[in-house]
Parts: sequence; C-alpha cells; structure tokens
Amino acid sequence: MEPNRGNDQNKKPDGNRPKNIGTALLITVALVLLFSWIFNAVKNSQYTQTKWDDFLEAKSANQLAEVEIQYDRVIYMTKEEAAKEPAQQKACFTGLPRGGDMMAEAEELHKMGVKVNVPIVEDNSMITMILSYVVMIGGLFLIMNMLTKRMGGDGMMGGFGKSKAKVYMEKQTGVTFRDVAGQDEAKESLQEIIDFLHNPQKYTAIGAKLPKGALLVGSPGTGKTLLAKAVAGEADVPFFYISGSDFVEMFVGMGASRVRDLFQQAAKVAPCIIFIDEIDAVGRSRDNRYGSNSEQEQTLNQLLSEIDGFDSSKGIVCLAATNRPEILDKALLRPGRFDRRIIVDRPNLQGRLDTLKVHTRKIKLSEDVDLRKIAQATAGAVGADLANLVNEAALRAVRHGRQAVNQEDLLVSFETVIAGTEKKNTVLTDMEKRLVAYHEVGHALVAALEKHSQPVSKITIVPHTSGALGYTMQMPEEEKFLSTADELRTELRTLVGGRAAEQVVFGIQTTGAANDIQRATALARNMVTQYGMSEKFGLMTTASVQNQYLDGQAYMDCSQETAAGVDQEVKEILDKAYAESKQILTEHRALLDEISEFLLVKETITGDELMAYVNAENKQLPAAEEATAEPTEAQE
Repeated sequence: MEPNRGNDQNKKPDGNRPKNIGTALLITVALVLLFSWIFNAVKNSQYTQTKWDDFLEAKSANQLAEVEIQYDRVIYMTKEEAAKEPAQQKACFTGLPRGGDMMAEAEELHKMGVKVNVPIVEDNSMITMILSYVVMIGGLFLIMNMLTKRMGGDGMMGGFGKSKAKVYMEKQTGVTFRDVAGQDEAKESLQEIIDFLHNPQKYTAIGAKLPKGALLVGSPGTGKTLLAKAVAGEADVPFFYISGSDFVEMFVGMGASRVRDLFQQAAKVAPCIIFIDEIDAVGRSRDNRYGSNSEQEQTLNQLLSEIDGFDSSKGIVCLAATNRPEILDKALLRPGRFDRRIIVDRPNLQGRLDTLKVHTRKIKLSEDVDLRKIAQATAGAVGADLANLVNEAALRAVRHGRQAVNQEDLLVSFETVIAGTEKKNTVLTDMEKRLVAYHEVGHALVAALEKHSQPVSKITIVPHTSGALGYTMQMPEEEKFLSTADELRTELRTLVGGRAAEQVVFGIQTTGAANDIQRATALARNMVTQYGMSEKFGLMTTASVQNQYLDGQAYMDCSQETAAGVDQEVKEILDKAYAESKQILTEHRALLDEISEFLLVKETITGDELMAYVNAENKQLPAAEEATAEPTEAQE
C-alpha cells in the first residue's frame, strides 16, 4: 500500500516554479562564467603576456618574425624564438591601444619583411559573439531548469539534501498489534510508548520522562519493521519511516542534511514517531582500525545532536531496528538516546502457534489441520519463515485442485522449505539407492534406540532439490530451551549414524555424509569452546560469538596451542561418537537390514512404522534370552 506522501493533494502545482527558475538561472550564469574563465585561462597559457612598449621595441629593433593582429590583441613571435625548435617556441601577446590604426601598422610590418596575419573582421562580429553567448546561456538554462524540476527544486543542490522519509499513518499501514504475534514482550514495551503519546499527562504528573529512543534488536525475519508499522497503526500519530542507507550518500554533508530535514519535519507534526530501519548502516562504531568514512561519521554526529536537541515532552519518539547491535557506536546507545533495547526474538511454541493463526486468518483450512503440530515441527523458525510456509501450502493446495489447505499441504511445505522439492527425474543406481537407504536408516535407528533423542517422524530416500538424496526428520515432542551433555552426545551419535551404517554394512565411505559431519563437528566444537563440556579445558571459554542475530558464528579467542588442543579434543569426541554408533548398529544389524529393505520398497516411511520394527525386536529379545538361559534342576 502506498504511504502517505504528505499533503501533496493540497499543494499548488506551480508553487515551486519561481524558485526552480531562479535556481536554474543562477546555476546557468555561474557555469557560463566558469567556462569563460577556464577557456581564457587555457588560451592565455599558450603565450607570454607583454606590454605594448615591448612590441614597439621589438619592431624598432627589427626582431619580429611573425605577427598576428586580432580584434583585441596582437600575437607576435621574435626572430630569437622562431630560430628554436617548433616544440620549444613560445609567442607573446599584448593588448591593442585604443584609436590605433592597425591596418597601417600591418602594412608597415609587411614592408619590413615580417609575416603578418590579419583576420577578416566583419562589422557584426561583436553581435555574433553576443548571440553565441546568449544561445549557450539559454541552452544551459533549459537543461538546469529541467534538472531542478525533476529533483524537486528544494533543499541542497535541487533536492539532494532533502529527506526521503515516508509518512505512514494508521489508514495507510493497516497494521496493528493484532497482526503481530509471538512478540508479547516487545509489544508490551512499545505499548508504553504508545500510551505516553496518547496520555502524556499521566506520566509527566509524577515526573516520568519517556525514553527518547528505543532500539529493536533481533534476527532477520522476526518482525522488527512489522512491529514499527503496528506502532504507527496503534498510536494514530504521524510515523516517519526511513532506512539507514538513505542517509549515506556519495557527497559529504548530504547525509547530515537529510538528518536535519527529517527532524525538522517531525518537529512540525509532533507528537510523532521516527523509525530508522537498519540503523547500523549509519550508526556503525567510529574507529580508525579499518579506515574512516567522513560522510558516515558526519551523518552519525548529526543524528546524535538531533536526538539530544529535541524535547521528548513534545511527543517525538525515535525507534530504530538492527540485527547487528554489537557494531553500533556506544554514543548512540548511551542513556538519553537509544537507551532502551527491545529484543525481538525468535518465537517460542506458543508464539509460533499464534503467528500461524495470524497468517492463516485469510486462508481456507480443512478440518484436519492441526496448527500446534506444525508449530512443534518448526522450532527455531521466525515469522517470515512461517508466513512463507503458509503461502507455500496454499499454493500446493491450488496446484492439486483443492479449495482448502489440509494438514498434508502444511507438512509438505515445511519439508519443501528445509529440503526443497522432490526431484522426480533423478535416477539412482541400485547400489546408490541401497547406500542411501542404509545411511538414512542408520540415523533413524540410532535415534530410536537412544534414550535422550528426539522422535523420528519421517524417513525418505527421495532426492530433493537441496542436494539431499534423502533425509531423516525428527520432530520434538516438546520445546526445550536447554540441552544436557548426554542429549548433545546422543545427537552426535545420531548425526554420524549414517556414516557408521555405511561402514558396518558396506565397509566403504561416501560423500553423502558431508553435511552430517559438518554439523557434528560444529556441535562438538561448541561443546568444547562454549558450553564448558570439555574434559581437557573444563569451564574455560575458548571462542566468542559475533553477529549473534545473524550467522551466530563463533571465532577462536585463544592461543594457537590452545586451539590445537581444541581440535584434538573435538576429534576425540567425534571418534567416540562414531565408535558408539557403529557398536549400536552392529548389535542391531538384523533390524538395520530389515528396516532398510522395507524403506527400499516404500521409499518413504513414517516414524510409527520405524518404531513398529523396533518394538517388535524388543519383544523378541526377552524370549530369546529366556530360551538361551541355563536349564533349572527341574528341567534337567
């Protein structure tokens, strides 16, 4: 929906025309004068300027070799200069005296044997020169007038310094807190700001001051911008939206000019809210370690001074959003500026359920849809992921000719998001299919036989567009926020279970375990460097996380010797998990073969079908143990 551009409909169409014409005329005259000065300077630099007496002295001494008489000057070359190489020759020029007879002068020089060049001078030459200047000025004027019209004619350099802020009002955004789910804590913090804008007397009566700025921090897709738009809808006050990158320009000073213009606009319509999206583009820490950007620093300094300059009692509130708070300048985060940090985190189970309800509000759902199961399966997903999932499910329902979205559509869409769509044209050899089947059953069987693992919900050997030739899906029964060391070791054994199955059955290693090994190595490294689960280093942290809300990658923060020790312990943890997985699969080799053959036939099996095989074996084990037990005396 198009944002409100202000009162454009009430603005006179030609209200800025005099200003445009004046600006264009001034710029045109300045350009013509500048070009004339440059042209004359370049032209005069070719000659040596002398006096008229110097010319007459050279004439009397018969030292002139060549003379050119123009309408405003005399250009001449002495015999001494003419004797030099052409590249080293340099002529002289002098102005013409008023009232002199140049034709007589030229005739006298010709009699002296001097080469004289007298250009044809017409009576209207001065008129021609004036007309050429007029034409040049007129052409430049038309061009500059068109440019100033196109750029708005306001602000610095015809609009370059003008703020690009867009005003969002409640009727334009159409977003309220009803459209935001899974962020109850953030909404509660923002609700206080909205209430202050509606009832400032309630807070000022006891001397309370509203924070001038609030920083929305969270991972991409968690809904920071959506929250800001919801604030505009709830507050029913002007809402200025601008991206941090809009402040940064190639020309030094333009960003600072836009900051001034933005706050001037906001002061005219207070109470209002200013929202700066991706503020890290302009609020990056000022240091000289990697060089400096004077334009970015000037813009940041202007932003800091503007925040300090306005009175919060007038009802101006600054909101900003970022997913890189660690790189922001400390002056931006000090008390009195963006001192309130509102975390927009990944939603929990209830938050994901509420978010799914919001996104399915306009979607036709069949009676078998259970959104809670979808919320359980999408642990770690953000609001944008869930919106994409619901949309993919709706598209799949249309492709299959249904009028409503069912549970299968949602589950298949979830698998599409994590693994891509099925590749129906990929043909595997019989040996490759057996390898993939045993690999995936290796993952699933280790998980099914362990105590601290998540239940397996699906096993498939159908190739997908993500590059996976098959995958094993585990769906948690409940959401957990903490993991024990035993649970992490179980996860390691499950991850390397595919490679272990390849080794136990075929005695080979394939490239299909590449992603499993990467994930297992990252998990083992985190156990040693961050979780304090190391037998060698104990509770010492040897790595620090940067960009928590982006990739969350950890960087080593220790000596090279310690890093080498970390690598050795990570290898030992992985080797131990691999050996334990091989032992589990060796002990249950018959079950591994049986489930793999069943998967080769069906290509996709559910977790219930897997557990039916596992439970059947568990029932047979006590009977087998009883049959092989030592006979009693009565039996003998």
